[in-house]
Amino acid sequence: MKKVRITAVKKSCFEELIKKYEKPYDNPCCIEEGQVFIANGWNKPEGMCDSAWESMSAFVMALAYGAEDIYDGWMKNPRSAMISCNDGFRPVSFLIEAIDEDAG
Repeated sequence: MKKVRITAVKKSCFEELIKKYEKPYDNPCCIEEGQVFIANGWNKPEGMCDSAWESMSAFVMALAYGAEDIYDGWMKNPRSAMISCNDGFRPVSFLIEAIDEDAG
């Protein structure tokens, strides 16, 4: 089993949806573009949003165990996937990549 690097590559914010539907609260998404997490196998990295993790954990597990060409090879790197979290107001796109380091 390998470690998996998870990089937040793009964060969007849909202000019109926030104004129309979201109830204001103090702690919206705190993930920033460029932030990197390392999953030790398929274990959720410290600081990773629970909702984002739920969106990607199956892909992280597959890559950690050696899967390649997920969805018939839609990625240039066969040991990677691009996954977005399910936040409809502030979605984050994550690049997840198996790295050549064994999980411990």
